Amino acid sequence: MAFDIDMIKEVYARYPERIAAARAAVGRPLTLTEKILYSHLTEGTASQAYERGKSYVDFQPDRVAMQDATAQMALLQFMQAGKDKVAVPSTVHCDHLIQAEVGADKDLSKAKDKNREVYDFLASVSNKYGIGFWKPGAGIIHQVVLENYSFPGGMMIGTDSHTPNAGGLGMIAIGVGGADACDVMAGLPWELKFPKLIGVKLTGKLSGWTSAKDVILKVAGILTVKGGTGAIVEYFGEGARSLSATGKGTICNMGAEIGATTSIFGYDEKSAAYLQGTGRADIAELANGIAEHLTGDAEVYADPATYFDQVIEINLSELEPHVNGPFTPDLAWPISKFASAVKENGWPAKLDVGLIGSCTNSSYEDISRAASLAQQAVDKKLVAKSEYTITPGSEQVRFTVDRDGFLDTFGQMGGVVLANACGPCIGQWARHGADKQEKNSIITSFNRNFAKRADGNPNTHAFVASPEIVTALAIAGDLTFNPMTDTLVNEEGQAVKLDEPKGLELPTKGFAVEDAGYQAPATDGSGVDVIVSPTSERLQLLESFPAWEGTDLKGLKLLIKAKGKCTTDHISMAGPWLRYRGHLDNISNNMLIGAVNAFNDSTNSVKNQLTGEYGEVPATQRNYKANGIGSIVVGDENYGEGSSREHAAMEPRFLGVRAILVKSFARIHETNLKKQGMLALTFANPVDYDKVLEDDSIDIVGLESFAPGKSLQVVLNHADGSSDTIEVNHTYNEGQIEWFKAGSALNLIKAANA
Repeated sequence: MAFDIDMIKEVYARYPERIAAARAAVGRPLTLTEKILYSHLTEGTASQAYERGKSYVDFQPDRVAMQDATAQMALLQFMQAGKDKVAVPSTVHCDHLIQAEVGADKDLSKAKDKNREVYDFLASVSNKYGIGFWKPGAGIIHQVVLENYSFPGGMMIGTDSHTPNAGGLGMIAIGVGGADACDVMAGLPWELKFPKLIGVKLTGKLSGWTSAKDVILKVAGILTVKGGTGAIVEYFGEGARSLSATGKGTICNMGAEIGATTSIFGYDEKSAAYLQGTGRADIAELANGIAEHLTGDAEVYADPATYFDQVIEINLSELEPHVNGPFTPDLAWPISKFASAVKENGWPAKLDVGLIGSCTNSSYEDISRAASLAQQAVDKKLVAKSEYTITPGSEQVRFTVDRDGFLDTFGQMGGVVLANACGPCIGQWARHGADKQEKNSIITSFNRNFAKRADGNPNTHAFVASPEIVTALAIAGDLTFNPMTDTLVNEEGQAVKLDEPKGLELPTKGFAVEDAGYQAPATDGSGVDVIVSPTSERLQLLESFPAWEGTDLKGLKLLIKAKGKCTTDHISMAGPWLRYRGHLDNISNNMLIGAVNAFNDSTNSVKNQLTGEYGEVPATQRNYKANGIGSIVVGDENYGEGSSREHAAMEPRFLGVRAILVKSFARIHETNLKKQGMLALTFANPVDYDKVLEDDSIDIVGLESFAPGKSLQVVLNHADGSSDTIEVNHTYNEGQIEWFKAGSALNLIKAANA
């Protein structure tokens, strides 16, 4: 039987009534996205229509999922909320803290020893508050959720930006910061601006070398890294129904790379087959009973332009395999044009490493198709010219593909199996030689390829493709190789061509696993103690942020004016810094060390206005804080792109930064800033970014009448005595303004439960 089956029955029981009410309130047929959103309103049955992109709406998600790096801060916050148990089914997944270095067994053993304090903390907190705990080695959060918890028509939030992976099984699944998770676990409504809707109509059917990964690589090229911001992407059409559930999960997972709130597919026969294949036939039976409500209305798909804000159409029969990159996931190249791009741009053609797996592409289907190419390499006497690694998404997948011989096949090709964890995808990769910072190329089936993300080397050109293309290029050792047209010379000097990959959506003998790695919580956690050592360097109990003073903010120093792309990796790096995710003071030492200073084009080098000297960003900010001086960070477009990590908001807040002023924000980061009591502001006129000078002292005026829709003024007091007054905008509603006034959203929860 599936987890939380009674909760799922309750959700499905209310669907017919709630969707009928929503259809009446909106006055037209509904998309699938709208059906799920309106069925999860905190108010219950819909009584009004909400305006896309404008209305803030309270929702009641069905569940919460957290990975170990973000769960630490989320649960440290929840411990302050005054609750005895989580209000909705919640889980913690230990996947981020395992570093890839040698291979699965040794890496996992080392991680358990190295991270014991954190794992013990997460296990005890989970045990105390009724949270399901997935031990290190159990798998990557998104694959484990897809296999065990996702269900058609459900709604969940997760403290990881790739939570949308569950959309492959028809679930509205949205990445959030830990403060949002804390709210929902405490039984409070979860607020979201009602999203715009992008419809993607898929026609035709995939064949040959093309896979589901190529759909999202194509979409990323169309929409760019911010084209989906504020929107949910809904896939439909005959092509959508032809894709496997895990293939749909891949597409939804990487939808985070276009800035989308989430992505989703409707319930169909492929969904039912996956539910049955993963031991959840009971959910499939329930879903079949309300199948009409688990997809968009027929009128919507017959005339999508009337119901979606934007419509994209892709013919899967004509779609080419793609390779995206380097340095950004939206630089899309059809395989037929990629070799020319490599040569014209001077990217290293020699491929050093090919890596498959991760939360994005680690299904049985992915691995079986890649293994079919590995088997060809063995049979055709080809020796892989590049290093090659395999990251299974879960212990269930790993055990099953091992049973079916795929891991042995990879081994014969020279592949190394890594632990069931995030590993290189998030920078948890002890890559030998990366410290030399040599120019090189890698290709992965992961989702992100920002500079320095995988190995810390800014000169590593990282490309993203399907597991099949990654495997073929690793065999060739050459980025200019096109497996659809080119041949390779084997050990006997013969020219051989790789045949099209073949695989299975689900194992013919079914999935198998000896120990999935799940630990159920105590029925009564009141006697469970959670101990955090006051001398720990990895865990630190939180103290409340101070409330707003009630006045305008004056005399703020410019900490940094960030130039160009400034993702959450730039603001709060992962990799070795993951060890401090539960210790706000220690991890704050990585604040903005990856951001490029617009005044000297350097990273981690800013002018201290008190001393006139240049120093590291965190040290400079700590100096301002020690002197009771607030500061402001200025940024470019799509500031905070990437991960959901709320540390990127909490660190500036903790160190005394009062406001972030940018041209535009990525959705999750803007929300995280608001939750922590920060001012998240945007230039009314983006060219005013150029008016900000290095020695500016800055005032934020109008806060005493802070109100929704009312702009504020920022006064730039320049060192020469002149000044510029510019208008800045914000998206705060009444409730979010109360977060600011109280010092954080958590402060309000604590006050309510005092």
